Amino acid sequence: MGRKKIPGLQKRYGVWRIDKKVFGQRVCESTGTGNLEEAEKYLVRRIEQIREALVYGVRPKRTFREAATRYLKENMHKASINNNALQINLLDYFIGSLTLKQIHSGSLQPFIAARQKIGRKNKTINLALGVVRHILNLASSEWLDENGLTWLDHAPKIKLLSTKDSRKPYPLSWEEQDKLFAELPQHLKQMSLFAVNTGCRDREICSLKWEWEVDLHFTSIFAIPGQYVKNGEDRLIVLNNVAKSVIESVRSKHETYVFTYKNKPTARMLNSAWKKARIRADLTQVRVHDLKHTFGRRLRSAGVSFEDRQDLLGHKSGRITTHYSSAELESLIAAANKACDREKCGTIINMFKNDNQRSREYHAQQLWVVK
Repeated sequence: MGRKKIPGLQKRYGVWRIDKKVFGQRVCESTGTGNLEEAEKYLVRRIEQIREALVYGVRPKRTFREAATRYLKENMHKASINNNALQINLLDYFIGSLTLKQIHSGSLQPFIAARQKIGRKNKTINLALGVVRHILNLASSEWLDENGLTWLDHAPKIKLLSTKDSRKPYPLSWEEQDKLFAELPQHLKQMSLFAVNTGCRDREICSLKWEWEVDLHFTSIFAIPGQYVKNGEDRLIVLNNVAKSVIESVRSKHETYVFTYKNKPTARMLNSAWKKARIRADLTQVRVHDLKHTFGRRLRSAGVSFEDRQDLLGHKSGRITTHYSSAELESLIAAANKACDREKCGTIINMFKNDNQRSREYHAQQLWVVK
């Protein structure tokens, strides 16, 4: 007669499962094996884990990879989740298999050194370190296991790197703008001209849709939903004369997206064409984001108030920036037009006069504004 198996094991579809109360706690899970001896060893180990957790507060060992997986699953709704997933993917090679207790500033040094070796700035590396800190904080404060214990007893202090090595903004002069834009292909020239006159980010411009345009009779604006904006708030785009001329030059070219290339939306402005253009223009230090800085600098130089600059640039503030009266919008449009040199504004508008018939009709009505 064979020996008796440990109580609490049941075989279903060829696999032993646990169904047992351990220290008053119901345990129902698969052992993952059809071998009775292996299943019993698994059960004994689980009983010991539960006893250690209840009596001594011992937590099961969980890896950063497990914690990162849980974080990604729980935050799929966030606009930043794709960027977080990219950072986690970079981190996984270095700390993915480490337990949560093994992660600290020291164990992150190989990751930091590897990123610095390929020329990544500290500000970029800090994005990944910030994700690590957030996951460890969740593991030590919010994530509870079946025994009521947090995944981690306490989160280590992970200090971010100094950002003194960060590249300074580079606002363009009018001459540099002319020089750079002359080297850009037409679709990027239109997008860049729109950026330098609205303060929009790369992502906002590439995702801009016609359905977000709001007709105000005397002009139009764009209201971008917060999910497409970095700070998560709805973004109001006020069009000065140049930005308006760019919009009219591309109108009706695509049913959905405002800016396209070969009838498809572009993924990003900072692509190979942009990089080659800035080399030819001898402005290799210029990034797409510098167009936003340029707009902001011109607004400030023109004496536009801090509050109006915040709204025009889409910065986070205590005001609801998508709800304005006609008078307030007219004031913002006037402020945005101060970023245009009058002579250059007229020249730039003329660049797009022959793009399509609708654009020509628009300019016939609007050119007087910039004279």
